[in-house]
Amino acid sequence: MISSDISHQSLLFSLEKTRPALCKVVITIPKAIVSLIYEQAMLAQCHHIQAPGFQKGSIPISYVEHYFGNTLIEHLKEFLFNYFALSFLFDQLASHKLPVAGDPRLLSMDVKPSEDAQFSFELTMFPELELQEWRYFPFKAPKRKKYKDLDRQVENFVSEEKENLKALPTKSIAVNDWINFEMHLINPQGAPLLHAYEKSLWLKVGDEEADTPLREIFLGKNLGDTFCTTSTALQEYFSYRMNARYTFCITIKSILPHKYFSFDDFKRHFKLKTNKDMMSKLIEVFSYRNDISQRRAMAQDSLALLLSRHSFIIPNHLILRQQKAVLNRIKTNADYHVYRMQRDFKERVLQLAQKQAKETILIDQIAYAENLQVTRQDIECYLNLTKRSRMKEFIYFDPPISKVDGKEMPLTEEEMKHACLREKTLNHIIYHLTQE
Repeated sequence: MISSDISHQSLLFSLEKTRPALCKVVITIPKAIVSLIYEQAMLAQCHHIQAPGFQKGSIPISYVEHYFGNTLIEHLKEFLFNYFALSFLFDQLASHKLPVAGDPRLLSMDVKPSEDAQFSFELTMFPELELQEWRYFPFKAPKRKKYKDLDRQVENFVSEEKENLKALPTKSIAVNDWINFEMHLINPQGAPLLHAYEKSLWLKVGDEEADTPLREIFLGKNLGDTFCTTSTALQEYFSYRMNARYTFCITIKSILPHKYFSFDDFKRHFKLKTNKDMMSKLIEVFSYRNDISQRRAMAQDSLALLLSRHSFIIPNHLILRQQKAVLNRIKTNADYHVYRMQRDFKERVLQLAQKQAKETILIDQIAYAENLQVTRQDIECYLNLTKRSRMKEFIYFDPPISKVDGKEMPLTEEEMKHACLREKTLNHIIYHLTQE
């Protein structure tokens, strides 16, 4: 049997330049981890598979390996990719401050039961930009409209949310809350399998029928609760290939109630010291000119200013990928077919893709240059903005997609940090450009 204590084992990250703008990254997972996961999946099949000539629970390992070997390997690939490889890749890219443009592309998965597993990715490495002293660029922030009605709208919003907080029925997890939980695998005896590899995930507790399996795991739980589950919904998050019946030990680390909007988190997010500053900031998403909020205009103008002072060309394949992402977003809009009929639709999509690709490259490089870091509290403040439709206007870059095939699915800590860092960097830029 393989020892369950593998805390001394380390995942490896290697990078090799293959072409001027492309690199190959290999994530290596030690064979001790690979063998341990394979063994757990195989033993689960031995106990639950029914086969002619064998009593349930008495099927030998050799039988499972012979008849289910390929399925086990495919399951192993999925599980190792989703539990280890992808998260570790994003963690290393951030910690090494590598100027990657676009998303990594998976090239290959080399996985065998008793060997190190290797996952290869292709990355577009964008040359480091020579950033200018952007803090001193002349910037004229768009002004709010002076309608008194806007002030009343903000005051009403604040009053309503304060009443929502007072009326909060319980601090337990409820439908539509965002939660953060840490999880690790344990063996049937309750001992941890992967001491050094806790997985941190964020989940919006969905309210649809399809969300029921995941919702039932967390509903009614409290901050700090620790419990175990063999939920099929969590198994499927890591691998649809087969149900390996892993036991997950879960600890609730954060709860963000949907019932109220947190003004404390809002003030932290924007470094606001007084309620007057808070009211002024809230006005930015209530004041519109030409169908664009003051906040949106401020973000667009600040990024346009920085892009005008930093000239660079992006590879065509990044633009094509961004075009695809733009189209996928537009297709979720009820007016998609109306937009598609416009004569200049394709040209507008191309222009938007070019703009977004340049903005993300620039914002990522400024984030690294400014040495900005993301904490759990930053993520909480970011997700607080998603609780109300109006407040979502404070989020400029596309947030991670949490809903897959009509149901809410967990998002990794690394995904959340990546999205949050871009917003934190943009807020950092606007803060300095608007200082008088």
